[in-house]
Amino acid sequence: MFKIIGILLGYYFLGIFGAFAGYIVGSIIDRYQAYGAGAINPLTSAHRQTVFIETVFILMGKLAKADGHVSQDEINHVEDFMRKLGMSSEHRQLAIALFKQGTAADFDINSKLNEFMAVCGHTNSLKQMLLVYLIVMALADGRLDAAEEGLLKDFAFHLGYDQSAFKQLLEMVLGQSHFAGGQTTSASALDDAYKALGVSKESSDQEIKRAYRKLISQYHPDKLMGQGVPEDMISMATAQTQEVQTAYDLIKKSRNM
Repeated sequence: MFKIIGILLGYYFLGIFGAFAGYIVGSIIDRYQAYGAGAINPLTSAHRQTVFIETVFILMGKLAKADGHVSQDEINHVEDFMRKLGMSSEHRQLAIALFKQGTAADFDINSKLNEFMAVCGHTNSLKQMLLVYLIVMALADGRLDAAEEGLLKDFAFHLGYDQSAFKQLLEMVLGQSHFAGGQTTSASALDDAYKALGVSKESSDQEIKRAYRKLISQYHPDKLMGQGVPEDMISMATAQTQEVQTAYDLIKKSRNM
């Protein structure tokens, strides 16, 4: 929208050169509104993608080593995770190497988190998507043990989440996971649905709609790729979107919204 406004104003005041300048300024404003401050320059997208994928799989390695050793089951979970993502062969090989790097006892995880914050920390949703990927990975075996949860808390704190915000995100992802495959038949399905949207039974219809729209926007493929999530890692966000939609539909039905 601002591109059009910029072109019209620029042409009105300065002619053809003004229209060109207005287009550039309008494009910057549009990208800021859509993706956040960190995504204003599209030329940095490739660098953000590199840092994002490095951080995801290095932290996954650290997470797998949370209990002191990496089991074959955990390795299988990572490989299954990559298959579900539909990653390219090149990215899979890189991801495996990064995962192994993260399991090394002497690897400085803080330096990687600092780099992530410097490159991706000002881009909308990337910090949250990093934590979502890690929580989903930790839940791959159907449970979240104390060591994994403690390490996830440490990651979240480094990313700027306080204890309350992390707990809400964790409960939201846990709630969403109960709707994988469109399941809505469990006894606690409605409670899980509220958690999946980050709201409660006391929330108004309007608050629930706002929460739903915010999540759908955060998981939108074009927005995530614009912010720096590699294209072959978008399928996980698509699955989260489907789970959010199923949870929202259940709440709508129960409230006659």
